[in-house]
Amino acid sequence: MTALLEVSALTKHFPLSGGFLSRSRETVRAVDGVSFSVASGETLSIVGESGCGKSTVGKLILRLTEATSGTVRFAGRDYGVANAGDMKAIRRRLQVVFQDPYSSMNPRMRVREIVAEPLHNFGLVATQAEATDRVRELLVQVGLPADAADRYPHEFSGGQRQRICIARALAPGADLIICDEAVSALDVSVKAQIVNLLADLQDRLGVAFLFISHDMAIVEHLTNRVAVMYLGKIVELADRRQLFSRAHHPYTRALLSAVPVPRLNARRERIALVGDVPSPIDPPPGCRFHTRCPLAFDRCRTEEPQLRPIAGGHVSACHRD
Repeated sequence: MTALLEVSALTKHFPLSGGFLSRSRETVRAVDGVSFSVASGETLSIVGESGCGKSTVGKLILRLTEATSGTVRFAGRDYGVANAGDMKAIRRRLQVVFQDPYSSMNPRMRVREIVAEPLHNFGLVATQAEATDRVRELLVQVGLPADAADRYPHEFSGGQRQRICIARALAPGADLIICDEAVSALDVSVKAQIVNLLADLQDRLGVAFLFISHDMAIVEHLTNRVAVMYLGKIVELADRRQLFSRAHHPYTRALLSAVPVPRLNARRERIALVGDVPSPIDPPPGCRFHTRCPLAFDRCRTEEPQLRPIAGGHVSACHRD
């Protein structure tokens, strides 16, 4: 499949002030050399604990935050150096669904105005009647009644609001939608409905998703490939089946061990991680995971592991065989 999105050595460091009297400056290494690609019609999930940098990656791709270094290419175009006109064309094809649907919508606007906004911004409709018809089509497409267009956001449940946000992301004809913890604030049953909706939209429209989440159980049922992040770096990337059946990195195995097993009498060995995630201001030398890794040895404490091939596109940053 052709790469729609290509991220190469993406880095974001946030400088911190040393205080009123101090001249020293510290740096938060939020994202530190991340590389991956997303193919047309594919879902790639980025997973990891809170603070690992996965949401910052999404913001860097959207250029809501400017990168310290690295490149992002969309449809072959490096838009880190794109002008305003080029960025508008790219953003028509690159949309986002945020975690909190209510805070990402204007509560004073009716749903028809919210969903129609990108249609007007990108000049995709000629008349208000055309916009209204398109909005109603989009609402039905995401599982809402057409007359929902006349209501306000506060009149809907959390899951329904997220459907409205998905309709808004689809409105300009997006090729890739970044879902930043898009189901984490929803009830379990509603999560399943939204995940099924995203899968159905992908089948019908061929849209690609970059799905940012900490929920491995949800990721298992939605994604094609998984990138696991720890403290600003990707430590493992693999096809979904490879990762969930033959995870290589100890951190990935610990994450998977915490996923509930639905089958009766089935058991999974729980891998308990000791200690807290180190500060991104002062990450440990060597492997950043070695302070919590049950398999760490001397080399892990001094030499940083690089992503290396395991099998069939499966890569892992771990010194052990």
